[in-house]
Amino acid sequence: MSELRLTTTKDGSHSLLNTDLNEHYHSQHGALQESIHVFLRSAFDHLQKPSVSILEYGFGTGLNALLTLQEAQKTHKKVHYTSLEARPLNTEIIDQLNYADQAGIDPRYFADLHQAKWNELVAITPYFSLEKRKQRFEDYMAEANTYDLIYFDAFAPRYHPEAWSREVLHQCYEALKPEGIWVSYCAQGAVRRTLMSVGFTVEKIPGPPGKREMLRGIKT
Repeated sequence: MSELRLTTTKDGSHSLLNTDLNEHYHSQHGALQESIHVFLRSAFDHLQKPSVSILEYGFGTGLNALLTLQEAQKTHKKVHYTSLEARPLNTEIIDQLNYADQAGIDPRYFADLHQAKWNELVAITPYFSLEKRKQRFEDYMAEANTYDLIYFDAFAPRYHPEAWSREVLHQCYEALKPEGIWVSYCAQGAVRRTLMSVGFTVEKIPGPPGKREMLRGIKT
């Protein structure tokens, strides 16, 4: 596995630097505020449903799952959260991450997310169930019309181009329910055009701090 180095972003929350790729897991302008803006405010909050099914491409540090769990607790939405990760982090790294303190949430929840068994559905709270799947994005074949929301949090296309292929993005489209939302920090024109070619209606919307734009796709 690539060497990972702990870094502190501008809002005080941690990120990890993959030294082989020289690529960070989260924005250096603020890991916590990036995840809140991209995945919670720009996607999760738009779903006016009592129960929500989410598919995440890239469990990584578990930050997006933690913040979604926190939101589920606040709103009493029942969330079924499926996350794909081919290379899980080791415990030594996980134990250093400060997300629970930064987000103001009980650290036991963060531990529970990472300690949940792989490839099993685990109830973390009455409102949040997690299924972590240890596999590559390219190999995951979801049933059609399954998810309300997709968090697409892969490494950038220049580092992980196969994750952003037409085949993977078409699978995202098929996996979503009608009016389902696909969202990512990415704003590349090539990605936007591929999303449109597989059927998404794509919006460029304001990005998190340090990034002018991001993409949101709707299955119409």
